[in-house]
Amino acid sequence: MRVRSLDDLKAIAQRALEKLCGRRIRIAVGLATCGIATGAEEVYSAFLKGIESLKRDILLTKVGCIGYCREEPIVNVVIPGKALLLLSRVRPEDASEILKNLIDGDVPREKIVCRVKEWDHLLEKIHYGDGFTDVSLYEDTPFFKHQRKIVLRNAGIINPEDIEEYIAVGGYRSLYKALTEMTPEMVIEEVKRSGLRGRGGAGFPTGLKWEITAKSESDERYIICNADEGDPGAYMNRNEMESDPHSLIEGMIIGGYAIGAKEGIIYVRAEYPLAISRLQIAIEQSRRYGLLGENIFGTDFSFDIRIVKGAGAFVCGEETAMIASIEGETGRPRPRPPFPAEKGLWGKPTNINNVETWCNIPVIVYKGGEWFSKIGTKNNTGTKVFSLVGEVQRVGLVEVPLGTSLKRIVYDIGNGCPDGLKVKAVQIGGPSGGCIPEGLLDIPVDYESLKEVGSIMGSGGMVVMSERTSMVETAAFFVSFTSEESCGKCAPCREGLKQMLNILNKILMGKGSPSDLELLKELSETIKTTSLCGLGQTAPNPVLTTIKYFKEEYEELIKRYD
Repeated sequence: MRVRSLDDLKAIAQRALEKLCGRRIRIAVGLATCGIATGAEEVYSAFLKGIESLKRDILLTKVGCIGYCREEPIVNVVIPGKALLLLSRVRPEDASEILKNLIDGDVPREKIVCRVKEWDHLLEKIHYGDGFTDVSLYEDTPFFKHQRKIVLRNAGIINPEDIEEYIAVGGYRSLYKALTEMTPEMVIEEVKRSGLRGRGGAGFPTGLKWEITAKSESDERYIICNADEGDPGAYMNRNEMESDPHSLIEGMIIGGYAIGAKEGIIYVRAEYPLAISRLQIAIEQSRRYGLLGENIFGTDFSFDIRIVKGAGAFVCGEETAMIASIEGETGRPRPRPPFPAEKGLWGKPTNINNVETWCNIPVIVYKGGEWFSKIGTKNNTGTKVFSLVGEVQRVGLVEVPLGTSLKRIVYDIGNGCPDGLKVKAVQIGGPSGGCIPEGLLDIPVDYESLKEVGSIMGSGGMVVMSERTSMVETAAFFVSFTSEESCGKCAPCREGLKQMLNILNKILMGKGSPSDLELLKELSETIKTTSLCGLGQTAPNPVLTTIKYFKEEYEELIKRYD
């Protein structure tokens, strides 16, 4: 079916609502990477076998990850007219009992981890034009209570391989609105009004970036999605692609319309096979429904998307290195200026945003920039997704308004460290992020506040460390990673990081001296100010912050063997 009008979208949505809250029981198994790793495929097979033996009209489907990774495998169930329930840690042997209970109009109470009230009413509200929900769906569960789901609004709820379920929850209405009610300039102004900043780490204003690209003189322009997520412990973008790929695609099409591009490229690391597979399915579905390709919604705007697989080089997360890789060259950064917005892919103006940034766009266009700007703080609007990992009890993906305190994320959402251990530090921003001590966890999570304490937002990795963690070993681990991932093009990064790692290892082996601390700081500042790209410019952060906040650990190691 080729979608040509809003009526077509509504007709598809009405049909798909039967899958989400129709007249039959729906069982949806979380089949993102985290669920599969804990046995969700076997759980799915057990339900399938049970349904076949019962010969009952029960809908069994797949969804992505809802974020509560600690409780996987998660299965959500809907009995017509009742709440949507999340069942946690479901095993294959649980399937027969759950099926029996569902047929009787009930569920095993001990398995319920979360209840979404008024599920039918919520979907009806979305379907009949009120758009995306702006309230928390999961207020009765501590892990979800302080979250606000915008980017992850559909994750773990809809089937990521079914375009019609995406349309049922408001999908592609923003695209219709942009193409039929707004000029490209109006779209850019709405994004500027929202205050959205790039979620890839640097936090550059998205609308301004789009405007620069749109105004660059050229007969061709490109847009790129940076899905080259490579931070240790970070999996926000992977989940967004695995759980809600159409949100990314819709955001990119709107971006292409706004800046005057006809082609978009998703640059995704090859280590994400499930994300790539679901993106390919979503792209083909969008083409089949006429939402990608020629004359979208019967307008004169045409746009298509292709996938480029990266080989896993961390440095290719840097814009110019990514462009070089797409062009078939070695992925190494290029000097700037010129910036990609002026001269990027194939020498043409190119706009690059990461997955999370693109996923915000449909919501901003539908709900309005002013609505979005009221979430978060004045200069840090909207929400941010973090992968909360490490020594924390409730591991998972967390989406909170910017400005939320680190303490709230670590303690109220994550429930602190396990086994009665005390939190010692939190490392934010991937391998180039700083280590923030427990005494500073009251700070708000925003771009400026994190910078003040020596860290960065990064793409959203958040690693919690307990009192038993060695901060010197932590610094050495991250420097080892960035040193290995350096492309080697510039000497400060290539040679400087190796020297820093040598000194850190010398201290850990008991061969350090007091002068090494000053040398580490001097090397760090030199590397930060003279490296070509963001990898080298931020790589010393773990060293600088651990020396600043945990200097006694360095001194103890030096004195112990002196």
